[in-house]
Amino acid sequence: MSKIKLAIYLSAGCAGCEMALVDLSEKLIDALENIEIVWWTPTVVDLKYKDLENLEDKSIDVALVDGAVRLSEQEHVIKILRQKTKVLVAFGACAAMGGVPGLANFHKREELLETAYINTWSTDNPDGVLPQTEYDVNGSKLTLPEFYGEVKALHQVVDVDYFIGGCPPHHDHVAVAVEAIIKGELPPKGSWITSGKSVCDSCRRNPAQKGEIRKPIEKVRRTIEGTPDEECLLQQGYLCLGPVTQGDCGGSCPQVNIPCRGCGGPVAGKDFGARAVGALASLMTDEAVDEMLEKIPSLGKFLYRYSLPVSLINRKK
Repeated sequence: MSKIKLAIYLSAGCAGCEMALVDLSEKLIDALENIEIVWWTPTVVDLKYKDLENLEDKSIDVALVDGAVRLSEQEHVIKILRQKTKVLVAFGACAAMGGVPGLANFHKREELLETAYINTWSTDNPDGVLPQTEYDVNGSKLTLPEFYGEVKALHQVVDVDYFIGGCPPHHDHVAVAVEAIIKGELPPKGSWITSGKSVCDSCRRNPAQKGEIRKPIEKVRRTIEGTPDEECLLQQGYLCLGPVTQGDCGGSCPQVNIPCRGCGGPVAGKDFGARAVGALASLMTDEAVDEMLEKIPSLGKFLYRYSLPVSLINRKK
């Protein structure tokens, strides 16, 4: 049996998803018996455009792309990678939904550049020079990728075969996904490779796991307000999005007193924030709703922390 040719590309992300691959540890060594890594850029090897362009079309069996799409360079590489790859996987929250980089869509391109290159206290830029895509130096042209005005998820740029959520994906679930790829036991195209459970389904704090009825949320607490007890975080007023989030993580954040923020992606449906509002509102008293609006001044960023580019509101116009 020939090895599966695998490519990994880091787009607009932090490489945390690739750390999840490394965290497979001994399982990764076992997987390498069946996998040949032909492209892992830029995190591991600084390969060039031509190295990818020179490959035959569809010569790569599977490509994992982590990170969103923000720059023209990223869009260029991803389009070539799509051309060279049989199965393209949006790997992690940024690639699947836009992720934390996607929160930039709440701001205009000009606002972001002014903040980064002019208005920060450590910036010395009296002429207000912003990055240029082309610059002439003694007759030589230097170029930079274009900084787009909008962050996009992977499927908003190219056709995507499968999605894996998580920021980063939990290494246990990565092992499940890699095994499914090796065995060819993938779900129908367009599916999320997921356990099919919500975070609440996996969480030991869930009242239903103990045969108890969930109590309404009467008070809203931020994570800096005290230490939760062993009961359900949501029931105590900590705004945990476990009811509407895929639980491939096994509920690892709630187990250490961190409310779920939705990095696993929506359990079902297209708009994570809308589903989260519906779930929270159905559990909260009127007083708790008022308190939430007071304590969470940017509710949009809270609800769409990982999914703004694929949401109904999408971006600031």
